[in-house]
Amino acid sequence: MHTLNEKQIHILHVAEKLFGEKGFDGTSVRNIAKEAGINIAMVSYYFGSKEKMLESLILYRSNATKMELDTLAHQDLSPLEKLDKLVELYISRVHKNRCLYQIVHFELANNHRDLDFNAFIEVKKRNVAMVEQIVKQGQDAGVFRKDVNIALIPPTVIGLIFQFHTNREMYAEMFNLKSDAAFNHYIKNELTAHIKQTIKALLTHEV
Repeated sequence: MHTLNEKQIHILHVAEKLFGEKGFDGTSVRNIAKEAGINIAMVSYYFGSKEKMLESLILYRSNATKMELDTLAHQDLSPLEKLDKLVELYISRVHKNRCLYQIVHFELANNHRDLDFNAFIEVKKRNVAMVEQIVKQGQDAGVFRKDVNIALIPPTVIGLIFQFHTNREMYAEMFNLKSDAAFNHYIKNELTAHIKQTIKALLTHEV
């Protein structure tokens, strides 16, 4: 992926916001240009089409995750501390960018649009490799079990957070979460603690 300039990044941020509010199909390039305060011709020049813009947005977010994982891998922390940070990173990413995640998963599942996900898949593979590097540090230190499929850790975390968001109404009633602030607080604290406990159990306990 080529380096994006500030104007392109601004357009992508606006597009992400509108995709979240109106959905991908409900958002036009004209909507994005107007909200970004940029001529529609310039938006088309930068990205070509709405589909190409989505591809760029996905890569932009995926590469940002890779950079955070790389930073975490090289931090002077214990294996368990790194694992906690790893879980927090994925939860934060999914919670903050959940609309984009929903669009990506829908498009990957339906494959009815002309989207090139090859570059995105390659970045995801590199992200999984970074997770493997972090977990293997703990395995080499004798902290984590070695008979674990590390590649399934990210989808385990992502699946749990998605399940919570998808069934928000039920969980909000179950846990008395009457506001957005209460719901977000629960995710940041109780749900995050539960997911950390789950992943630690997977890596440290005999099954």
